[in-house]
Amino acid sequence: MDQNSQAAAAGLIATLGLVYVVVIVAIVVFTVWVYWRIFTKAGYNGALSLLNLIPGVGPLICVIVLAFGRWPIEDQLAMLQGHGGYGGPPPSTPGSSVMPT
Repeated sequence: MDQNSQAAAAGLIATLGLVYVVVIVAIVVFTVWVYWRIFTKAGYNGALSLLNLIPGVGPLICVIVLAFGRWPIEDQLAMLQGHGGYGGPPPSTPGSSVMPT
């Protein structure tokens, strides 16, 4: 191999490496954005999506929180529906019980 072909090969490897890094960063940013939206719609702080940046266990933590945690939006919905939260019985309102006269 002459020097021109070696320089061309090195340039190609550097270009492919840069493309690889850009693609990986784009995937990470997209993943964090998607989890941010999911956490926000579930009623959590969207910043929890930054846990995805922890190598190895971050995405697992996010999935566990979303799968097994009680979503704050569920509590808000229960309060609006009058169930008092956590699926309990609806709260009694004054004058709703029948009292013997």
